[in-house]
Amino acid sequence: MASPALPQTIKSLIQPDIHSSKLILTEIPTPNITPGSTEHLIRVQSTSPCAGELIWAANISQYVSISPDFTKYNTASEKLQVPCYDLSGTVVLAPPGSPFPPGTDVYTRTSFSRPGNAREYTIALQEELAQKPKNISWEEAASIPLSAFTAWQALYVHGGMRCVFASDAKEENESKSVLIDAASGGVGVLLVQFAKAGGIGRVIGVCSGANVDMVKGLGADDVIDYRKESMEEWSKRTGHRVDLVVDMLGGKSLEQSWKVVRRGGKVVSIKEDPNNQKPTEGVADDIEGKFFVMKPEGWQLEETAGLIEKGQVKAIIDSVWPLSDFEKAFEIVEGGHAKGKVIINIRE
Repeated sequence: MASPALPQTIKSLIQPDIHSSKLILTEIPTPNITPGSTEHLIRVQSTSPCAGELIWAANISQYVSISPDFTKYNTASEKLQVPCYDLSGTVVLAPPGSPFPPGTDVYTRTSFSRPGNAREYTIALQEELAQKPKNISWEEAASIPLSAFTAWQALYVHGGMRCVFASDAKEENESKSVLIDAASGGVGVLLVQFAKAGGIGRVIGVCSGANVDMVKGLGADDVIDYRKESMEEWSKRTGHRVDLVVDMLGGKSLEQSWKVVRRGGKVVSIKEDPNNQKPTEGVADDIEGKFFVMKPEGWQLEETAGLIEKGQVKAIIDSVWPLSDFEKAFEIVEGGHAKGKVIINIRE
């Protein structure tokens, strides 16, 4: 039973049919935390949709082998289909001894194995949580988690770069180069900033001409306008190959990625297995292809908060929408051309 101080029902987005992307705004019971668990009840301020998330449940069998989140959630009908897994908000209920007691402002991305956060109250685990950076808004905080986890893990877990907080990071990374596809998108804007904060010597972003100045302003040393020049054409023109490509598009773009990486480098994708798009010609030796799905790790958000509070990383927001305009928010996200993150304010 919900606490007497809490409402019995709350506003929430729901996906009634996992085989349809249609969402409805309705009322659902207020969630409860499980005694003896690490669950925290959070009063949600803002959240952010992710492209493609409305088809995950219907295609769960494709994902169970690649992520613990999807493996836990191996029966698509078992959970309430609430979208949006990033959040910023305030802890309302917490287990005894939690480092996030009631009243703590937090941000996180929660596991897909549980209902999402496009609702007035939600559940987050202690290991997922981090304190919200003090110098940014609720909307900015909600724009960070997925992008931060993905960027951090692409560069420092799977991409072979020295972690930004290692004492020798800048010395180790100074001679390295990384090319970031979709550099003006929600993940790309943090990849560029994390790469520069980590001292990577040359950061190349790929985006449309309209976003070139923004990507340069985030720290990119070079920017490729894909409407004028492909990655492969850029590499041939400049004679440069990179140590790492981070791909967020898959398909033809991922295929080209292999041709701009030097011997012994890496192609990391969050879209599909790079090895499925490896060309038969024009690829250097000993390149490793890696596909991954990010894992929520609260400590990485704590470290990100430090970078934000030092001014080394900033949130980039495309637009902010009230909960009642959720359809417009999802339309922009699924259109694939947002400049930064799209935010939904749960508290209007």
